[in-house]
Amino acid sequence: MERQEQRNPWLEGDGQRGAHYDRRFNELAAAGHDVHGEAAFVASFGVASVLDAGCGTGRVAVELARRGIDVEGVDLDPAMLEAARAKAASLRFVEGDLASVDLGRRFEAVVMAGNVMIFLTPGSEEAVLANMARHLADDGVLVAGFSLGAERLDLETYDELARRAGLVPVERWSSWEREAFVADSTYAVSVHRKPDPAR
Repeated sequence: MERQEQRNPWLEGDGQRGAHYDRRFNELAAAGHDVHGEAAFVASFGVASVLDAGCGTGRVAVELARRGIDVEGVDLDPAMLEAARAKAASLRFVEGDLASVDLGRRFEAVVMAGNVMIFLTPGSEEAVLANMARHLADDGVLVAGFSLGAERLDLETYDELARRAGLVPVERWSSWEREAFVADSTYAVSVHRKPDPAR
């Protein structure tokens, strides 16, 4: 019996793409809301380089670059990348699968914001975390934020996959503003570190 190929839920969905996706964030910013919590969170680690994995339209990457951080973005969705490149032509945005892309360098941080982990092709989560760990410099941090709930990736599984990728847990919050994580939190921002073998 032929194995049916898993499809990526983001690309298969009917959600808004590209500039249409950005509209909500633009409206929030216009209303005075801070839409750069993810970038501020990552920048707080004092990192000089970041891979924005699942960068979408580049909202986080562009803000990180504005803060003086060397940043590159990767995404599977060409429509989202088109919007990212229109915003910041000077930044490198690569179309690729997070499970297999090779950017030829390592970063002090990898960030997966915007529910990237739950929009991956089902079954690719372990390969994605392993590949993102390969893109981390020693002592670098991997930061991922995603919604929790039934039928979604749970934190016990996520932590185990991160452990298999050679990463160790550092901290966990329920928001990008570092609100405490509690048992009934519906969102988690997890930070794992790649140990430096020289230490």
